[in-house]
Amino acid sequence: MLLDGTSCNHNLWMRFHEVIEPTRPRLMKLSSLYASSASRRHFLRALSLSAAGLWTPGVFAEALTLTPRATEGPFYPDKLPLDQDNDLIILKDSTTPAVGEITYLSGRVLDPKGNPLKNAVVEIWQCDASGVYLHSRSGGNVEKRDRNFQGFGRFETDSKGGYLFRTIKPVPYPGRTPHIHMKVKLRDKELLTTQIYVKGYAQNERDGIWKRLPEGAVRDSVTVPFTSKSGGKAGELEAKCDIVVGLTPAE
Repeated sequence: MLLDGTSCNHNLWMRFHEVIEPTRPRLMKLSSLYASSASRRHFLRALSLSAAGLWTPGVFAEALTLTPRATEGPFYPDKLPLDQDNDLIILKDSTTPAVGEITYLSGRVLDPKGNPLKNAVVEIWQCDASGVYLHSRSGGNVEKRDRNFQGFGRFETDSKGGYLFRTIKPVPYPGRTPHIHMKVKLRDKELLTTQIYVKGYAQNERDGIWKRLPEGAVRDSVTVPFTSKSGGKAGELEAKCDIVVGLTPAE
């Protein structure tokens, strides 16, 4: 059965709750969840399991809309953090979460025919709640940088092309609308660099990079809703963005 994006997202979070139900009391309270490194490892494992095996590759009569390329920007980390996993909210054994609206960002990496890209590496990076990147030349007030925000993360897609991150809802900073940078690699080859935007955010209309995206399906493919997470803790959000990359015959 062909699953649409809504069904995929619903199944993802149903599976997520099945995986972590035994530890739900800890998950409902952040201070308890991050009390030990064992809890953090269990949570990251739950994230990985929840992304695995839940999507069925579709059979499309026509090619999917390719995800548009976008500038990498000047703030890809010039020094990668030691912690590079898919949970950007907590650093290693810290008990203090990052400031911001917790967001579960998920989706699939596909080729134009809807086939999943297994073992592709998805990277994301973004500024913290104060508008500061994990970069030595980041703009904004660097002294206010959230030391509890990882700022960068990686995830290797599963057999269905699925990826999953826990991060914060992106915020604006001078000159830019809220966005999350994303890069996709396969066998050490960079396939795509793009940016993900918040659907309905007023500043989008004034953002030069967003406005250059072709209107319609192309722009919509990277401008996604950030909505309350079904069954989640109060204030938690979820966003889903499938990534479609063009491949050469050799790939």
